[in-house]
Amino acid sequence: MIKVLFMGTPEFAAVSLEHVYNAGFPVVGIFTQPDKRVGRKQQIEYPPVKILGEKLGIPVFQPQKLRDGTALDILETLKPDVIAVVAYGRILPREILDYPRLGCINIHGSLLPKYRGAAPIQWAIINGEKTTGVTAMYMSEELDAGDIIDIRKIDILPGETSGELFERLAPIGGDLLCSTLQSIESGTAKRYPQDNLVATYAPQLTKADSPISWDMPGDAIISKISGLDPWPIATASIGGAVVKVFKAFFTEKSTSAPGIITSSDKGIEVSCLDGVITITELQAPGGKRMKATDYLRGHPLCP
Repeated sequence: MIKVLFMGTPEFAAVSLEHVYNAGFPVVGIFTQPDKRVGRKQQIEYPPVKILGEKLGIPVFQPQKLRDGTALDILETLKPDVIAVVAYGRILPREILDYPRLGCINIHGSLLPKYRGAAPIQWAIINGEKTTGVTAMYMSEELDAGDIIDIRKIDILPGETSGELFERLAPIGGDLLCSTLQSIESGTAKRYPQDNLVATYAPQLTKADSPISWDMPGDAIISKISGLDPWPIATASIGGAVVKVFKAFFTEKSTSAPGIITSSDKGIEVSCLDGVITITELQAPGGKRMKATDYLRGHPLCP
C-alpha cells in the first residue's frame, strides 16, 4: 500500500488519522503543530493528533518552521508516497507540495469552492447555510484552491452548533480521506478544477466576532449564536454585564426598537430587527453556564 505522511492538529484531524490507520495504510509519520501553553497556569497542551499518534506508535514531528529545510529533511527520511493534510493549520511551501510522488491531498470542511479558509464549518452556520460537507482536493500554493477529487454533502440540522457539526463531519472526512487514498493508489482519482469566480472565504474567528448586533434579523442572530459555539461564543450586554450566550430562540412579533431588554418566564427577551430573541442559556463573567431563568433569580433586570 502507499505510504502516507499525515499532517493535522485538532480532534477533527485525529478522527481522520484513526480512519487511515484502521484502513491499513502505512502511516510513516505525523506532522502536527507544536505543543502550546494554555490557561493561567500555562500548562502544556498536546495536540490531539500527537496524542493519538503516540498511542498508535507512529513517529510524531512538530517542526517550528516548514521553510528552513528541517521539514524537508524529515520527508527525505520518511519518503512518503502521498501527504494527507487535515486541519494542520499551516501553509505548505512549494518544496513540500512537490515532494511526494502522488501529491499532497487535503480534507476541507466545506463544499469547495465555497468557504475556503480557516473556519469553514463555523461560517457555514453563521451565514445560515442549509447544507455543507467535506471536500477532498489536491493541494496547491493558493489557499484551498486545488483541484477537487471528491465531495460528501450533508444537511445542517436546525439549531446545530459548529461544535456539533464538527463531530458529525469528522468521521465523514475520515471516510472520504480513506476512499481518496484508495483511488489515488489505484490510479482512478479524478480532478475537477475549482471555479474561482464563485469562491468564498471563511476567515479565522476571533473574540471580536462575539458581540451580537441586535439590529440584525432574528434568524441571523440565532445562526451566529450557533456558529460561534464552542468558540469564541456569542456575547451580549445584559444588565451591565457582558454574558456569553449559548442558547436562544427567535419569535416573530411586533417589538420595540432593537436592543430593548425585558425578562419573561422563558428567559431574557431582547428585541431585534424583526422580532424578539429569547435567551435561554448563558454564562455570566466568572460564573458557570446556566439557564437564563436561573440567572434572572439572582440578577433581576431593572424595569
